[in-house]
Amino acid sequence: MKAIKTTLLLIAVTFFSLHNQPLVAQEYDQALYDALEYRLVGPFRGGRSAAVTGVPGKPNLYYFGAAGGGVWETKNGGRSWKNISDGFFGGSIGAIEVAQSDANVIYVGGGEKTVRGNVSSGYGIWKSENAGKTWAQAGLKDSRHVPRIVVHPTDYNTVYAAVMGNIYKPTQERGIYKSTDGGATWRKTLFANENAGAVDLIMDPNNPRILYASTWNVKRTPYSLSSGGDGSALWKSEDSGETWKEISTHHGFAEGTLGIIGVTVSPANSQRVWAIVENEKQGGVYRSDDGGDSWTKINDERKLRQRAWYYTRIYADPKDQDIMYVLNVRYHKSTDGGKTYSTYNAPHGDHHDLWIAPEDPNRMIIGDDGGAQITYDGAQTWSTYYNQPTSQFYRVTTDNAFPYRIYAAQQDNSTIRIAHRTEGRGIGEDNWEATAGGESAHIAVDPLNNDIVYGGSYDGFLTRYNHQKNTVRSISVWPDNPMGHGVEDMKYRFQWNFPIFFSPHNPKKLYTASNHLHATTNQGESWDLLSPDLTRNDPEKQKSSGGPITQDNTSVEYYCTIFAAAESPLTEGLLWTGSDDGLIHVSKNGGKDWSNVTPKGMPEWMMINSIEPSVFDPATCYVAATKYKTGDFNPYLYKTTDYGASWKKITKGINKEHFTRVVREDPNQKGLLYAGTETGMYISFNDGDSWQEFQLNLPIVPITDLTIKDGNLIVATQGRSLWILDDLSVLHQLANAKNKGTYLFTPKDTYRMGGGSRAGSLTEGANHPSGVMTYFNLANREDKKVTLSYLSMANDTIKKFSTSPDKTKNSDAFSVSEGANYHSWNMRGKGAKRLPGMILWWASTSAPQAVPGQYKVVLEVAGQEPQAKTFTVLADKNAETDRAGMQKQFDFITDVNNTVDSAHRSIEKIRAINKQLKSFKNQYKEDPAVKDLVLKADSLSQQFSDIEKALYQTKNKSGQDPLNFPIRLTNKLAHLNSLVGMDDFPPTSQDIAVKDVLTTAILAELGKLDALIAGEIKTFNAAFNKNQLNYLFIEE
Repeated sequence: MKAIKTTLLLIAVTFFSLHNQPLVAQEYDQALYDALEYRLVGPFRGGRSAAVTGVPGKPNLYYFGAAGGGVWETKNGGRSWKNISDGFFGGSIGAIEVAQSDANVIYVGGGEKTVRGNVSSGYGIWKSENAGKTWAQAGLKDSRHVPRIVVHPTDYNTVYAAVMGNIYKPTQERGIYKSTDGGATWRKTLFANENAGAVDLIMDPNNPRILYASTWNVKRTPYSLSSGGDGSALWKSEDSGETWKEISTHHGFAEGTLGIIGVTVSPANSQRVWAIVENEKQGGVYRSDDGGDSWTKINDERKLRQRAWYYTRIYADPKDQDIMYVLNVRYHKSTDGGKTYSTYNAPHGDHHDLWIAPEDPNRMIIGDDGGAQITYDGAQTWSTYYNQPTSQFYRVTTDNAFPYRIYAAQQDNSTIRIAHRTEGRGIGEDNWEATAGGESAHIAVDPLNNDIVYGGSYDGFLTRYNHQKNTVRSISVWPDNPMGHGVEDMKYRFQWNFPIFFSPHNPKKLYTASNHLHATTNQGESWDLLSPDLTRNDPEKQKSSGGPITQDNTSVEYYCTIFAAAESPLTEGLLWTGSDDGLIHVSKNGGKDWSNVTPKGMPEWMMINSIEPSVFDPATCYVAATKYKTGDFNPYLYKTTDYGASWKKITKGINKEHFTRVVREDPNQKGLLYAGTETGMYISFNDGDSWQEFQLNLPIVPITDLTIKDGNLIVATQGRSLWILDDLSVLHQLANAKNKGTYLFTPKDTYRMGGGSRAGSLTEGANHPSGVMTYFNLANREDKKVTLSYLSMANDTIKKFSTSPDKTKNSDAFSVSEGANYHSWNMRGKGAKRLPGMILWWASTSAPQAVPGQYKVVLEVAGQEPQAKTFTVLADKNAETDRAGMQKQFDFITDVNNTVDSAHRSIEKIRAINKQLKSFKNQYKEDPAVKDLVLKADSLSQQFSDIEKALYQTKNKSGQDPLNFPIRLTNKLAHLNSLVGMDDFPPTSQDIAVKDVLTTAILAELGKLDALIAGEIKTFNAAFNKNQLNYLFIEE
């Protein structure tokens, strides 16, 4: 490919280092960097769902709510899912209800009922009147958890909501609420007490005046879960929810302390009501055949009611009064009115919600810890959950592979390691796998071997996994299985999300933490104790969790533990720890001595969720803490610059309800901080003095952890899988861009790799762009011509993009807008010409990728001074050849393309000539005076066609025609482009030999063409002229 000399020879190119340049401004308008976008990496493996529904009469339409991930819709029976709440709301979803009288009307309640340790609250009631295209707030903003909504069957403005309320402290915002104006206003019609909210609600399908509801006394603290007590009860209304009477005191019902209760009524017989009841001695399934006036316990199997607080849902078949379902770890079906049960598995376990189509009981959707699945054959088969990017992750880290991989533990599933980019079109199921640890793990990758991974799980379980050998070893600090015991029985108190990390100074030193800090230098063969108890060690908060009915000890509630820990990246042995009960300690000598440096004035019993020692100053450290499990949703971020002797709270600008889980420091820009909160992302450009939202295109979702790798910001979410912001260098350059109007950012270093980028897929993650990511801001554009050019360092134009493109000048079209813009150049110049309709079998006419080295990008806006920046193309680290080999590849493909291009342009010329010859014959075929010329035209046309047919197979009209009509010379030569361009290798000797043979043959045909034009056509035109006819015009 011959480069085109540019006219921009005198443009000054800006060179500067981005590293460690402080941001001089206090804040920046998002308009400066608004072209940045987060990229969904995946995985597409569903997370927990406690709210599902279908639509009567619409067998392919379903909805589910994710635990942290908003509302999702399928229109194709679960083959793919699309989020429909983004742009309006998100977070945890507890209920979804479609109005029977108008399927366009949908109500959604925020905040799930599954109150496990990582439960998130919601944002009240939302309503759509156009089947989810747009949404509006519909009240009950302080409800926190809405696990059920019921809509009147003939009046969609009459709606009921079961509100659990704040699960961390007493509140008046609990009970059953009713609205008769579509959510504009609400009235509380049932209130048990300030500790017991409504957890279940159902309307008699045959009589909308009759409703059943259950209330539940439940409370979660950082160290306990209590299910049951005063206010737990079953209720009935016979006047459209205006008044309620307790029916859990009626004859035959469980006596004593009640816990959670699930209730359903048979559409086939309104007098038949079932309840599943948590009760210490009389728990089980109860049935009433007189509308709740009396009850009989008909089953008390543990499989139906184990871990009651997490399940306890019951459903009636719409057609048969003897068929009903109970959900638990597995789901259970009874065909004898609830007396006995058969047990089944959906694709994932731990089931939380079920919807059965009223017109077809074989059509159902189930919600569980893996998302939502659909059946059309009565649960014989189910749809997949491997198409839902709603994974919930705790912590995130990376390895040192190339391309690097992301490691995280998915709640209710396995840990994973997933490629952050591939050389394919996306990031799919083939690009991730399970790794060490369990669902709650911190993960640490061996700095010396990316295939050796350490992962935690609950109960202090710690494993070493070798991916190369597919071996796993338990290396727990104290392998005493504590399942079912309270933490008071433990030698070491390990939270189920306990820290694991390598020393940044000693790649063989692995740390982990219980209520002490531990370390190993022999891969877990033995452990050293590095600290005393670094918690408050309050025995009152170390008792068995659960009660007053059911105990629940999985180490989620194990308290007085170290929850975050880190070693300074600057000073070996400078160790920081933070406990879940609110203490911060520091050691300056590798753990020999410790100082309690807890910030004065920080509220007690704070959970220290993340610790970030500075990469710029060993005395500086940042801390993110939460207190939401005591009912305090405020953000808490702290910074010290003197080893913890004093602290400054740094939360200015963060919404008072957006509690903070994590803070990270940009390692390449001093003073640039990122914070992940319960509701999204924040950024500080001034070392925490103030914060501003950094949401961009990220959905509203809890952010659980952040990490930075190679200039990428990796975001772990609780309900929307993993996301990446690919280019933080734009943020590093904002001081230069501010007040500049039009501004071209220096592109980050770009690897010479394959791969495509396809955002918006409903089945796989978006890939990193394979090209040069170019950001620029435009001011006062006013429809002026904008051109973006990519040049060699010798100022030869390789590729140009323009709002006024000119194909003759190697200029392609691109679109821009006022403000922030983004463009990706694929590192290729102009390829060989490919004629319309041309069928080539396994052949490429694309230009080769640029050889590693330095290049320029130039931004031109009409009437403004051009701007230029230098950037670097880097070799793929996995390439087996060097730069010289890549240059040989580049030259080979360029040579191939030049020949193919010349041949195809010649074919274009041949077709133009034959078109004129055909027109001549049609015009003069009846004129005897030029009979010889007409015959000559026939001969010439045939000769030209023979040349074209030698160059290209003209019979090929569709994609697989080459299997019938053999390919010709240009296809064969262009095939070498495909072969040699497969990866980073120079051409083989045989590649060169075949190229020479084919090139010689093509040049011979082109020589024939030149001879025909120079000889026969010239003679032909002379005869035209002699006969005063229009001569044949040949374009050069």
